[in-house]
Amino acid sequence: MNNNFVKSPLNYIGGKYKILPQIMPLFPKKIETFVDLFAGGCNVAINVDANKIYVNDNLTYLIKTYKAVNKNTLDATLSHIESRIKEFHLSLTNGKGYNALRQTYNKEKNPLDLFVLVAYSFNHQIRFNSQHEYNNPFGKNRSNFNENMKKNLINFITKLKEKNFIFTDLSFEQFDFSLLTSNDLVYCDPPYLITLGTYNDGKRGFKGWNKLEEILLYETLDKLNKKKVKFALSNVIDHKGKSNDILKKWIKSNSHYYINYLNNHYSNSNYHTKNRDRSSSIEVLITNYKTNI
Repeated sequence: MNNNFVKSPLNYIGGKYKILPQIMPLFPKKIETFVDLFAGGCNVAINVDANKIYVNDNLTYLIKTYKAVNKNTLDATLSHIESRIKEFHLSLTNGKGYNALRQTYNKEKNPLDLFVLVAYSFNHQIRFNSQHEYNNPFGKNRSNFNENMKKNLINFITKLKEKNFIFTDLSFEQFDFSLLTSNDLVYCDPPYLITLGTYNDGKRGFKGWNKLEEILLYETLDKLNKKKVKFALSNVIDHKGKSNDILKKWIKSNSHYYINYLNNHYSNSNYHTKNRDRSSSIEVLITNYKTNI
């Protein structure tokens, strides 16, 4: 991994940190405004070189946490985290302390408390119920605010303060694309329709992802293309024997788009390899511009 890339302190499902060396060279060399439409853990946006960077995600409380760490000083954020750890006696084994902090967060909704919760939660995941209460269980003997997470957080916050970030918490169809031009890039890393991410089911307090959402996103990208606004879409064509037929149909009907096949940790993942593993995932970056590679 290129040491120049900053890693998100959040272990977000579907995060792109591991394949940044493949994705980033496929972006235009000069970007005026960059829109990370499904920012998630923010691994892509934090590493992009652009004059203005939009970090958007419909998970409101995630965006509030980004806003808080960007607004506060680094020392203030670290002090808050450390004081909460001491106050609730958080550790690898203290589930009662974790549950007490979770109850406090659900009552007060302090955005920095969300980060502390994530640090000690099962698989460091972010989950809410239909009442918008954080409900991820304790990560006993597995999760804590360790030195590696602290280092990632420090690097992340330092990078945030070096660039012009704008944070929004909109559904992708609500985002205002009207001011974008051919000098800008909209990056989309939506929930993958044919994978099993918990964010797909619509039972986590926020809108899920289904076929209608998938089609609407492709229609949105087609509209951007007509305006000559550049876009890049991350997705999977096949995944463990499942086929994204909606994506394949869209690709077929838009032969002027470019398909860049990515090699993640999957074996034999080149889509055009005859002997590829049919149970593997075929991950792609689809663009409406010719990439530099």
